[in-house]
Amino acid sequence: MKRDFLKIASKNFNSRLIVGTGKYKSFLECSKAIKAAGAKIVTVAVRRVNISDKKKPVLMDYIDPKKITYLPNTAGCFTSDEALRTLRLAREIGGWKLVKLEVLGDKKSLLPDMIETLKSTEVLSKEGFKVMVYCNDDPLMAKRLENVGAVAIMPLAAPIGSGLGIQNYINIKIIRNQTKLPLIIDAGIGEASDAAIAMELGCDGVLINTAIAQAKKPLEMAKAMKYAVLAGRKSYLSGRIKKSLMGFASTTNKGII
Repeated sequence: MKRDFLKIASKNFNSRLIVGTGKYKSFLECSKAIKAAGAKIVTVAVRRVNISDKKKPVLMDYIDPKKITYLPNTAGCFTSDEALRTLRLAREIGGWKLVKLEVLGDKKSLLPDMIETLKSTEVLSKEGFKVMVYCNDDPLMAKRLENVGAVAIMPLAAPIGSGLGIQNYINIKIIRNQTKLPLIIDAGIGEASDAAIAMELGCDGVLINTAIAQAKKPLEMAKAMKYAVLAGRKSYLSGRIKKSLMGFASTTNKGII
């Protein structure tokens, strides 16, 4: 049976669930959640990584970068210059080229600044980075990001940490239909059904942080998200029945009577 890998920038991953590493009570809890989720990629906020105080624990003590792919991101950046500087630093520190770009436009909504994001994507792509891009759910902007070199499109379901689930099914479907790049829902997932819906819409993966880390039982929620992503993907690949305003009997009119 052919394995159903998530392929990003010519690399295969055997999980379609990406997990963020922020907001957990401890690195230990974070590492346990990642294991429960079966994730093979984790996002790491470069601006919040401890590289100076050797007395404090570091994420790599708990999550082996030889087994799990680290995806440095630009969480907390509000300008293109900040984002570029952050990811260049990540490359200098760890040699990372596969990165997640997010340039926020507002501290309250945490919505992406797409002008700064587009500019940053083009610059980073020319510098040899493989850029996975957090963006809004605008199909036209998604196409522009693809045109300037993005390796994955990551539209929000809803504002970061809101837990509202996918708010614009139509735009997500349009983006799915127009791009051959990996399409990964990023931000706004609240519960397992949100993740399943994302996959049923044809997304290639889901990135989840707050919904797992802030759940009453993070490890159980991590498991729920794992199975939701698997179920949603299976459902999408199976091909749903057509929708109809009328009912259709599941049995024929022919029989013994």
